[in-house]
Amino acid sequence: MPYRSALIFIAACAVSICANAQFGSKSVVTTPQVRAELVAHAPQGVQPGQPVWVGLRIEHQPQWHTYWKNAGDSGLPTALTWTLPPGVATGDIAWPLPHKIPVGTLANYGYEGTVLLPVPLTVSSSALDGDLEVKLHAAWLVCKQECIPQEGDFVLKLPVKSSTALNAAAFDAAQAAQPQPLKARSNVVVQGAQLRITVTDLPDALVGSTLELFPETPEIIETAATPTQSWEGDVWVATVPLTALRSQSPTEMALLLVATQGDQRLGYSTLAKVSGTWPRLASAPVLSPKLEAALQANRAAQQIPAAPSLSWGAALLGALLGGLILNLMPCVFPVLAIKLIGFAQHAGDRRAHRVDGLAYSAGAVLSFLALGGLMLGLRAGGEQLGWGFQLQSPAVVAALALLFTVLGLNLAGLFEFGSFLPSRVASLQARSPALNAFLSGVLAVAVASPCTAPFMGASLGLAIGLPALQALPVFAAMGLGMALPYLLASLSPAVARLLPRPGPWMQTLRRWMAVPMFATVAWLVWVLAQQSGMDGAASLLALLAGAAVVLWTLDHANQPSTIISIAATALLAGAIGPNISELDAPVPAVASGRWQPWEPGRVEQTLASGQPVLVDFTAAWCITCQFNERTTLADPTVLADLDVKKVQLLRADWTRRDPAITAALGQLGRSGVPVYVLYKPGSAPLVLTEVLGVEELRAAINQL
Repeated sequence: MPYRSALIFIAACAVSICANAQFGSKSVVTTPQVRAELVAHAPQGVQPGQPVWVGLRIEHQPQWHTYWKNAGDSGLPTALTWTLPPGVATGDIAWPLPHKIPVGTLANYGYEGTVLLPVPLTVSSSALDGDLEVKLHAAWLVCKQECIPQEGDFVLKLPVKSSTALNAAAFDAAQAAQPQPLKARSNVVVQGAQLRITVTDLPDALVGSTLELFPETPEIIETAATPTQSWEGDVWVATVPLTALRSQSPTEMALLLVATQGDQRLGYSTLAKVSGTWPRLASAPVLSPKLEAALQANRAAQQIPAAPSLSWGAALLGALLGGLILNLMPCVFPVLAIKLIGFAQHAGDRRAHRVDGLAYSAGAVLSFLALGGLMLGLRAGGEQLGWGFQLQSPAVVAALALLFTVLGLNLAGLFEFGSFLPSRVASLQARSPALNAFLSGVLAVAVASPCTAPFMGASLGLAIGLPALQALPVFAAMGLGMALPYLLASLSPAVARLLPRPGPWMQTLRRWMAVPMFATVAWLVWVLAQQSGMDGAASLLALLAGAAVVLWTLDHANQPSTIISIAATALLAGAIGPNISELDAPVPAVASGRWQPWEPGRVEQTLASGQPVLVDFTAAWCITCQFNERTTLADPTVLADLDVKKVQLLRADWTRRDPAITAALGQLGRSGVPVYVLYKPGSAPLVLTEVLGVEELRAAINQL
């Protein structure tokens, strides 16, 4: 009976497993942010010498955008990788005219609304044997306030000698939006910390107009700056400041100028020769040739996602061992202690003992399958999730805290469920002891699963990249590993003989079991404070206190006091409602002593100076993470070694959902925390074990 709330919680999670599942045409990929479709335009059919166009059409949700070939101050351009039959070749993307998108004090170049990225195909006569199959793998970065890397695979068959003009209007509009090349060569002169640009050969109708400037060469100018521009006769002259983060000194630059006339935007492209002396690059130190070569190798290694080197069988074994080790997590102790009491209750009944162990195992295995399936389903729908995603939600943390408070108060004897529930419902526990055993397995998984035990990391990293039919057995193996000690104990007559007989001692032990329950509540309140600040934690504590008052009065069945307590609790809930409703307001990451907040690109910037980096991927709800941070990562000998090697310490806090951290974990072949990575210039990242030992870390540091 105490576990019925846990069943409701897990069932609610499992119901959403089908959300965002994708079916239908392989030419369309839909995420919550964009709808991407591979489209084609062949007015005369697929024939040699005839125009054939294909393209990726991206429809953005409001306020979301993707990027032009030069993304500006941040972002990445959309990348298209084609797989075509022999005799078919593609040209470059015919990029439509971009827009400047302000982002605070910075600016990006990209697209909102609907954009088509057209690509021309060149078809030879040898390719005209049957329909032309075009395959595309596209990767894009879609951003609003946060950025989410996404990708999709598309397949489209084009009929030979049969016109395909369904998307003619879209391709005609994209063609009309292409910039016109200027015949005359333009000039760029470096003048101190700014560029002076002169452009000739522009149409007479534009003289006197204000033009937008988009350099195709990235990391040269201050993207957010508005050029100071004027006309000297029919020559457009502009000055624009150089960025302090300039990364190159080109001898020529490709420029795009855009004029707006009414509702129409007209673009003109020009190639400008650069003269003058570039200022010394301030964004990077002067590196030795040997170090520069090592850094290039490191960048290449970082661009290739690190796929786990496990076989499927090894992943199953790792998942089984990892699930077994999960039993040692402190947050699981309260549930397991209750499990032992249940075993003792059935000490004299061998059949009930076996049923109890089997039911507990079924609850653990099915819960892991539900969580794993939910994660896979949401990832297929475009969500950037990893293992432990459920505790990244403050609402789930608050619900678990309330559940453990109710269980702790019941164990402490403050109330009994049977005193205020209908007798038919109250007797369900006695009539269905297997249900309690099943729900105790569910509850154990709910509190233990967020952390990644040894052997689990690589198995999880492999599982999230496998088809569901291969991935789900890995999650089932974790559940079996977690349940294995109790399953074996329930099936062993020797263990049953060792268990003490039921007696008054069980009531005393039951009261003591409330202590670890309340300790778990304290941990969950601390987790919520990390996610949403002290206001959220205080609101939760007030709600828990109100729930305790209601349970006590319901148990004592005093009608006046019951009405008063319920009314008082309702007023309390109304008073703290505004704080509870703001649980989703994140707490910004701040520096903590030696550790600095991780952010995308910071590792690469630090490596560029020749300094090694240690990154701690962690979360407040991960017990293993907190244990390692207070032991190995705080060890004086480890800290001394880090100081000697001048290692930069970065902490990637995954307490709240962060797509950038999820993507970084995916590149390392991981999908959960803890993960500890040591970066050395010119070398591939070194991923350390989850339960981090002092000697292991010191040995890795000494190899720098």
